[in-house]
Amino acid sequence: MTAPTEPPVRAPANSTPAAPPSGRAQDRSPAPPSQTLSRGLRMLELVVSAEEPPTIADVAGRLGVHRSIAYRILRTLESHGLLTRDSTGRLIGAPGLAVLARGVQQDLQSAALPELTTLANELGMSAFVAVWGQEECITLVTVEPSRGQAVTQRPGTRHPLDRGAPGLAVQAGMDPEELAELTGGVRPRAEVEQTRERGFAVSSNEVLDGVSAVAVPLRVPGHLPAALAVVYATRSLDVEALGRRLAHSAGLVAARLGRRPGPPDQ
Repeated sequence: MTAPTEPPVRAPANSTPAAPPSGRAQDRSPAPPSQTLSRGLRMLELVVSAEEPPTIADVAGRLGVHRSIAYRILRTLESHGLLTRDSTGRLIGAPGLAVLARGVQQDLQSAALPELTTLANELGMSAFVAVWGQEECITLVTVEPSRGQAVTQRPGTRHPLDRGAPGLAVQAGMDPEELAELTGGVRPRAEVEQTRERGFAVSSNEVLDGVSAVAVPLRVPGHLPAALAVVYATRSLDVEALGRRLAHSAGLVAARLGRRPGPPDQ
């Protein structure tokens, strides 16, 4: 003889399922990134950093997508005024990029421009401010000398944070604890501590063959860790004198912002 079973309990018709506990793992899982948005941003990066305007085939190849997908992304960016095509069909930046760029660290750009202009024309080199961009060092604003030829350093140019004088100076502008937190505890190059000690960083042929750079930390509260730098065709120079000149300019930029130029007090 079997025990009688109770009929199943049915939920009322107007009831809703109970929400899962807020502490469950799926609630804490990060949402997956948008592949389309990521491709669009990557297309912007490829176009603005290219030495020559790329074709849609070039960009599709770099993105690893069919040309039809690249065209759809391009049309979206064109509709927002961020990219356009020249008379030959090659991709170039559109005026909408300038509108976006003006809002990025705008007061830092405004404070740095007079000094960058002075440095570029005095030294005959491209002078620029680069900022921390996670694992990369990104050029925020640059000025080329009004006369002669100089190595070009375009805004938006990026390279690994651990390569080149600007990246070393950006890292040196942070104290070791902050740097470890931002880089996930990755041990920095010995040159970062050397930059802290002498006040400037030097690199040659690290980012581009035949190109050197000198940079100093430019750190002000409320702004991304940054560096003020010059870039030039590799040759013999008094880098200590150049470092002192850049440090002076970094101090003037920081003074315009009402704050100190160097790394945090230890």
